[in-house]
Amino acid sequence: MAGDKEQQQEEGSAALHLVVFPWLAFGHLIPFLELSKRLAARGHSVTFVSTPRNIARLPPVKVDHVRMVALPLPAVDGLPEGAESTADLPPEKVELLKAAFDGLAAPFEEFLAAACSGGEDQAGPFARRPDWIVLDFAHYWLCPIAEKHQVPCAMFLIFTATATAYMGPRQENMSHPRITPEDFMPMPRWFPSPPFLAFRRHEAAPVAAASELNASGISDTDRIWRAEERCRLLVVRSSPEAEPRVFPLLADLFRKPVLPAGLLCPRSTAAAVTMVLYGGLTGSRHGAYSPRGSSSPASASSGRSGLPPCCRRGWSSAWPGAAWRGPWTGWVPQVRVLAHGAVGAFLTHCGWGSTAEGLFGFGHPLVMLPFVADQGLIARMMAERGVGVEVARREEDGWFGREDVAAAVRRVMVGEEGKALALNARRTGEEVVGDDGCRQERYVDELVECFRRHS
Repeated sequence: MAGDKEQQQEEGSAALHLVVFPWLAFGHLIPFLELSKRLAARGHSVTFVSTPRNIARLPPVKVDHVRMVALPLPAVDGLPEGAESTADLPPEKVELLKAAFDGLAAPFEEFLAAACSGGEDQAGPFARRPDWIVLDFAHYWLCPIAEKHQVPCAMFLIFTATATAYMGPRQENMSHPRITPEDFMPMPRWFPSPPFLAFRRHEAAPVAAASELNASGISDTDRIWRAEERCRLLVVRSSPEAEPRVFPLLADLFRKPVLPAGLLCPRSTAAAVTMVLYGGLTGSRHGAYSPRGSSSPASASSGRSGLPPCCRRGWSSAWPGAAWRGPWTGWVPQVRVLAHGAVGAFLTHCGWGSTAEGLFGFGHPLVMLPFVADQGLIARMMAERGVGVEVARREEDGWFGREDVAAAVRRVMVGEEGKALALNARRTGEEVVGDDGCRQERYVDELVECFRRHS
């Protein structure tokens, strides 16, 4: 009996092998990689699956026990050669990327069969058959493959817990159908929430469109539901400190364990490479500016607000290259920029990763310009917390001008309102992350224990 108990304890503490497979967008690849590094730092083996070009563009992984597995992306008519992520495409071509992504089902099954039979690196840390597959919203075809090989799945949602509740499971959506953009503007009936937490009409329209079939043959909404229904666990990139009202509702709503992974802010100031907002705002993509002339909020806020684009209150020339020459249009180390002492506010699209880095990670007040997905909800949440100001936009179509951006920048950067926003942002970051970051790290420990219990 004593020997059996010792064996059970030893098996319970054994290192896990997790296969991690994000959707082909850097806003997904980066947090999946951050989660992978944290799991590996705890002694677990992580197989990170993506396509060759995406793997080549990711930051180098400087921890042991993470290996990269590249699955070649199938060709699809109309998809440009070499396009392997949403960053390589205009929005109207992304549905073709999803069609190509679905073609990874066969090579993934071949990989998983080898991994489960001991055909993969039998002498190394990946000799153990996978204990879990951690997948993204798009992988509706993966769970049947995993079930065939008796590997449980967990869905990792990089969105807020609020957006997860807003999406809801299939059964709630069938009971309370939403069809028109107006239906999608308020939070749903199953999620009681304050009136301020709502989409504008121009934000709700693409959310409603996610329920429509696209070139991949399946809607985004159906992708999410079909994957969620067959996953044992849901994991959300958030924490109760960041979203205190929501987490108690999620397990009852989805009828399965729903765990926070923490915010997963990069530990190193050079760890994450993110496309800066300034480079993403062109007339062809968002319709708010002409691609000629001053085509970004950065240049607008610099020229119209009277403030440099990256500045502290009481601006000095300490910022490297302080002579502003216009918007940067490539890739930048966003976390390193946010860590610089010259930054007094963060002009952001309110993606959850950028919000976590800018506000919770560094305590910067926010100038908020949301566009798609859950960004509008995040902007409302942050405005309610008194940590940022949203750029004024026309209700019916979301149009805004450079004066609107400049006005929001001035509100955040100068005067008594700016001081209050800066103080609130700093306090909010301290409350959510804590002085040493350990508060967020414990969620990864709890996630590992849940993987052990439910495997």
